[in-house]
Amino acid sequence: MSPSPFVNRRAFLGSAAALGAAAIALPALGQQYDPATGMPVPATPAPANTGPQHNISSFRGQDWRPHFQNLTNGAVLCDLTSRAVHFWSEDGNTYRVYPSSIPVSSELTRTGRTEIIKKVEGPTWTPTPEMKQRNPDWPDFMPAGPDNPMGTHALWLTWQYYRIHGTHDTRKIGRRSSNGCIGLYNEHVAELFSLTKVGTQVLVL
Repeated sequence: MSPSPFVNRRAFLGSAAALGAAAIALPALGQQYDPATGMPVPATPAPANTGPQHNISSFRGQDWRPHFQNLTNGAVLCDLTSRAVHFWSEDGNTYRVYPSSIPVSSELTRTGRTEIIKKVEGPTWTPTPEMKQRNPDWPDFMPAGPDNPMGTHALWLTWQYYRIHGTHDTRKIGRRSSNGCIGLYNEHVAELFSLTKVGTQVLVL
C-alpha cells in the first residue's frame, strides 16, 4: 500500500490530546503553525521551560514528495531556511514538525542526503578538532548531564561530527547558534528519537 502524504485526522486528534504543547501531526499542508509548539495558529504555549520565543518566526507544514522518492524507514527534512525539522513515518500516517537551531555560518553548514546511523540517549560530547582550535578553553570531553550541549538525545548521521540533538539552552532554538548540528528542544528530540530508527533517511537543505 503506497504511503499517504496526508495526515490521518483521527491520529492527529489523538496525538494532540496526548502531546499537548509538543510538536504534533498537522491536519493540512500549507496552513501556518506556531514554531514553538507545532500547533495551528493561534497556538498553545511552547513546551515547559523553553524560554522566550521572540527569536523564532513561523513556518509551514510540508509535503514529503518534493523531497523524497519514498518513505522507506521514515524521513526527516531539516529545512535551514525556516529553521524547522519535519518528520514523516514510513506509513505516512504520522507527521511532526519541530523548531530547530541551525549552524551559525555557511562554512559550518552541510547540506544533502544522509541517514541516521546511531541513536544515543544521554549522549556525551567531545568537541571536534576545529571546535577546539576556535575555542581552546573548551573541555576535551563532557559527560551526559544538564551542561552537555547535546541535550538528552542525539541522532548520529553518516557525516562525521554531524548530529540532530537536543539542547539544554533553549535560547538557541530558532537561531543560527550551532557549530554544524541541528538542535531541538529536549522534549522534541525525545519524541523524534522514539519515532526514528537506524536507517531513517535525512535531507538537510
